[in-house]
Amino acid sequence: MSRLLSDLRESLVLCPQCQNMMDRDSGRERCTICSDPLRDPSTVMVVEDVQTLYAIERTGEFRGKYHVLLGRLSPLEGIGPDALRIRELLERTKTGEIHEMILATSPTVEGESTALYIARLFKPLGVKVSRIAFGIPVGLELEFVDDITLIRSVEARRLM
Repeated sequence: MSRLLSDLRESLVLCPQCQNMMDRDSGRERCTICSDPLRDPSTVMVVEDVQTLYAIERTGEFRGKYHVLLGRLSPLEGIGPDALRIRELLERTKTGEIHEMILATSPTVEGESTALYIARLFKPLGVKVSRIAFGIPVGLELEFVDDITLIRSVEARRLM
């Protein structure tokens, strides 16, 4: 079992474009998402980790491309901007292909700080920067929802 895990670890590499995991022996230069010609390269969703990318992919709703930061800002843990894959995101933006960046970081202090940092960095470059909405889970009674989630739900409301 440990040998199989070791082999798996050695066969996985990061996509040079988005930092998603890909099979070293796939014969492709980029992961399947970056290689897909049907995806919109002008819209990039920025996520903290590969698990979030696959959670969003499971929905089948997002048809753009991704950028995986491989973490989030956390000064208390010594994780600053240089520890994340922000430099690679800047390089992708310089090509002029990215018109909108959707920030899908966690609704934690660290995730919010990361989203704010990225927004402040990329807005002056002419990239439209948006943030995913946060709301109330389906099936949950409103009386049990925390105040911050209620506030964000009201702020992110939409017309019916």
